[in-house]
Amino acid sequence: MSIETNNQHWDIFCAVVDNYGDIGVTWRLAQQLANEYQIDINLWVDDLNSFSHILPALEPSQTTQTFNSVTIHQWNVPLDITFVPGAVLIEAFACELPEQVKRHLIALHQSDDETPPVWLNLEYLSAEDWVEGCHGLPSMQASGIEKYFYFPGFTPKTGGLICEKNLFEQRTVWQSDPANKLALFSQLGLSGIDAQDTVISVFSYETEALAALCQQWQESDRKIHALIPKGRSLNSLTHLLPCSVEELTLGQQIVINNLTLHILPMTDQPSFDRLLWSCDFNIVRGEDSFLRAQWAAKPFIWHIYPQEDDYHLIKLEAFIRLYCNNLAPEIAQYWTELTLAFNQEQQSTVRFLWQKLDSVNSAMLQHAQKWPNYALNDADLATRLVQFVKIS
Repeated sequence: MSIETNNQHWDIFCAVVDNYGDIGVTWRLAQQLANEYQIDINLWVDDLNSFSHILPALEPSQTTQTFNSVTIHQWNVPLDITFVPGAVLIEAFACELPEQVKRHLIALHQSDDETPPVWLNLEYLSAEDWVEGCHGLPSMQASGIEKYFYFPGFTPKTGGLICEKNLFEQRTVWQSDPANKLALFSQLGLSGIDAQDTVISVFSYETEALAALCQQWQESDRKIHALIPKGRSLNSLTHLLPCSVEELTLGQQIVINNLTLHILPMTDQPSFDRLLWSCDFNIVRGEDSFLRAQWAAKPFIWHIYPQEDDYHLIKLEAFIRLYCNNLAPEIAQYWTELTLAFNQEQQSTVRFLWQKLDSVNSAMLQHAQKWPNYALNDADLATRLVQFVKIS
């Protein structure tokens, strides 16, 4: 039986689950593989509407389009076009592959003339110890083909972290001139922010902890600007808003004593990176924003997605232990307790610990600046992934 193949390209399938996290990770990976390794990438996405929020030029009604050297396909059921297997097949975050793709894999496996693609499941990022032992392990599927489990992580025995070439150099150049952040704020329609003001970006889930922090920021002895996109974070601040979240306009300001809330537009990924680089503190959610906050080299809080039986706190504490390595014990305690209190909605504790952490801000900033080089280890995720495929 003759099976049509194209061994020059890779296919990545992504099912959009939490609006921006899953597609954010896969879109960054697809672009890096295409631009730094000259690999032809087909990115199959089931929700182009959500995707378009971080890629505004994307047209959700088009089934196939190309951006940044990546071919993006609408993942309909069944697929609108014939699937042609390539050298590598990646299912992001255990999404279920279409049946016609599985049939192709089985046919290739049964063929004497063709080789099935290297099949990978790109897992979620975790700092837990068990990741090292599971990374790269094969699993025999019912089709008789092996699927490998690829785990991103913070240690040399894991799959690494997404980080584009020259990203840190670009960040350093950006942060060296305050005019860059002021120009970005103006571009985003934000006004009234001076270079010496404290600026905090907020991209969290709903939580009373955010309301508590806003109360603390109102009473600050200096101006604080909280930059918040329309969405889930603002659902926790309705008591501070002059209208419903839906009625807020982009660029709108809500001034409460020394706190000014700014309503942010959604941005593409490069602009989001620059936003994180430009703020003094970042509150982020999801995997993509979590990692980009680390690369920003600024203090941050990770609002991790809640899971049953509080398993998310185990994942959070695993990262905290890693992040606090080589951090002065007192400062590590403040940041650890603040992060956990924010994730457990401990309002009074959050306010108290914010003051404590604010008092050691320079030391926290120094640690945040050193962390990216430590976390990246010897190679980024795309580089390790290409190396893994070569030996598989």
